[in-house]
Amino acid sequence: MNLHRTLLASAIASFAAACGGGSAASSASAPGIPTASSTDVSDRECPDSYLVDDAEDNDNKVLVRGGRGGYWYTFVDKAGSSITPPAQITFLMSPGGATGSKYAARMMGKLAPSGQPLFAGMGFSFTDPKAAYDASAFSGVSFYAKVGAGSTTTLRLKAPDVATDPAGKVCSECFNDFGADLTLSQEWAKHVVAFAAMKQMDGWGAPHPAAIDKSKLYGLQWQVTEPGASYDIWIDRVAFTGCP
Repeated sequence: MNLHRTLLASAIASFAAACGGGSAASSASAPGIPTASSTDVSDRECPDSYLVDDAEDNDNKVLVRGGRGGYWYTFVDKAGSSITPPAQITFLMSPGGATGSKYAARMMGKLAPSGQPLFAGMGFSFTDPKAAYDASAFSGVSFYAKVGAGSTTTLRLKAPDVATDPAGKVCSECFNDFGADLTLSQEWAKHVVAFAAMKQMDGWGAPHPAAIDKSKLYGLQWQVTEPGASYDIWIDRVAFTGCP
């Protein structure tokens, strides 16, 4: 199959809203790599079958395993924000990854100083063609992340599901995905987020179900929304959690 991007519409972001994801705790997951874990999920390393993508094949497709095989992409608002890699081209991995890996997903750019909505992000669909993916066997997701010098450190992890993605044909005001707000540093750190800790943002979107439907997920996204901010976000070794 030829490599290609799957473009998704992005969330209408409200940069001031906060997500209640539980308190963070630090622990050592690898030499020199701290872990920022939300509550109720283990940060243990799971078997390779739980790995979604580690970027080491240096292409824009997630690993083909467990019924997965979607593609990475970027997205950006129409208010004048910039993003690299551009949303109109095939996503490219960048040299340099966490824990000695060769490649990682990276997005760079600058958000416009004003306008609504403001956002830029990257992510992937779990399947191609895009369809709901059953992640009910897992308890959450983990990934390594860092920022480059001069970058905003605020990032939101988003997990579009059947109630928030237009493909689910449920939402009347779409894209208020369940997720978690994170603070990054210039050092690689492992972040672990439980599905049970993911929340929607307040004040917009319809419907507002009680919890994410992890049996019908469409992918994962990492998004910045701070007006006027420069950003340089690195993501590596994305995996599911919850192994025995």
